[in-house]
Amino acid sequence: MTIDHESVPRPGRPLPNSRRTAAAILDRPAGTAQTRTAAAVGRHRRPLQSRIAVPSGLLAVDTLAVCAATGFTADRTGRPLLGAVAVLPLLLPLNLTAGLYRTRLTVSALDELPVLATRATVALAFAVTLSACLDGLPDVAAAHPLRLLATLAALILLAAGGRALVYRLLRRARCRRPSPALVLGAGRLGQRVAAALTEHREYGLRPVGYLDPDPVLLAPDAKLPVLGGREVLEREVRRHRIHHVVATEGAADETETAAALREAARLGCQVWLVPALREYGTVAGTDRDQLWGFPCLKLGRPAPRRRGWPVKRALDILAAGLGLVALAPVLAACALAVRFDTGPGVLFRQQRTGLDGRSFTLLKFRTLRPSNEHESATRWNIAQDHRMGAVGRLLRRSSLDELPQLWNVLRGDMSLVGPRPERPYFVMRFGQAYPEYADRHRVPVGLTGLAQVNGLRGDTSIEDRARFDNRYIENWSLWQDTKILLRTAALMLHPDGS
Repeated sequence: MTIDHESVPRPGRPLPNSRRTAAAILDRPAGTAQTRTAAAVGRHRRPLQSRIAVPSGLLAVDTLAVCAATGFTADRTGRPLLGAVAVLPLLLPLNLTAGLYRTRLTVSALDELPVLATRATVALAFAVTLSACLDGLPDVAAAHPLRLLATLAALILLAAGGRALVYRLLRRARCRRPSPALVLGAGRLGQRVAAALTEHREYGLRPVGYLDPDPVLLAPDAKLPVLGGREVLEREVRRHRIHHVVATEGAADETETAAALREAARLGCQVWLVPALREYGTVAGTDRDQLWGFPCLKLGRPAPRRRGWPVKRALDILAAGLGLVALAPVLAACALAVRFDTGPGVLFRQQRTGLDGRSFTLLKFRTLRPSNEHESATRWNIAQDHRMGAVGRLLRRSSLDELPQLWNVLRGDMSLVGPRPERPYFVMRFGQAYPEYADRHRVPVGLTGLAQVNGLRGDTSIEDRARFDNRYIENWSLWQDTKILLRTAALMLHPDGS
């Protein structure tokens, strides 16, 4: 494994000033207020505007469209649903991956028509091929080509027509009861976006105020108040039962804006980003949208709230358990080597900071004996320490000293992949120096991470590590974890001992 032996800047290297205190890092509550607020928001969602009702309605429309359209392929004996059985298992996942069941600000069946047509064509072609290969589904393959074309046309028209009806009902519901929203940034763009949302209720958002710690002079006819900065976000979410936050330019500096967006996502809000550059509207992807002519990007949910997150923990347990069993002989050999090299006490225990700023005891094989606890907690690097023997150097160079951390993974203190854990003393220093450092603790720490496989180990930039760690969190997926583990395995073949 490519394991990061944590470090701080070299002695004498100055640390920049920061507006954030260490207490804000170490004293962050472990999902208490955030969890309660997110639950409160969920209890007050309207049926047609919830994250479940609209996708469920669209799913039902596509299912009914398939069942009705495939009736054209029924023979005289009459088994019309056999075609639907062949088409649905492929069509619905294709539509899901295309983002056709996501709730958007601007909903339009015509915008989705090309994507619907493409997916329907692929699914019907698959059904024809499958029914030709299986004796139990002869109906679709036996149909005349003209009938198949009629089936495809009916499927597309029925699906598009059904979606148009669902979206019409959705727009009416939005106009009757728009959802409260906060506008992040009281600048010129923020005021224009707020005005557009107030005037065009079909988007379903009703601005209740601006969040901006340093607002510009509002227009004389401005109807919305400036509620404050990021420190009032949780209070306003509770007070107004906020479901959405619309972020624009003019919300203090980039660091403050990023922190506010992450906090809003943790509180269970859907975050929409309206950039100043209209060219953002050309960005490819299923999460792009528009708000009365303004390009709008829908930000994804926090990593711990995504569908694959429970699978990550299950894989951690499985891999750590199997690893401890399979590597038992290696662990025993390392323990014996450490015992003969440094004497009793083969395991080295050290306090590290993990998820939500909570401390845990990290395990390693001992590679040298520090003179006292203070040295263990505050010395930044021991890679070149003259007290380290041959066994210690070998363990560190091969990263075998990190193998006991599989027990930390099994216990739930750590994950296989995540930001590397640091000692509380350095967490405090780095949090004061780099405003985004504390955001690394949104997910469990890991044996290896995106920063480490990009060479950020040993005496490297802490700011760069925090940037890579936050990028990992914001773009988390199971496939990204797999890539990092594969790159870690490749780097183990060329250890550098840092």
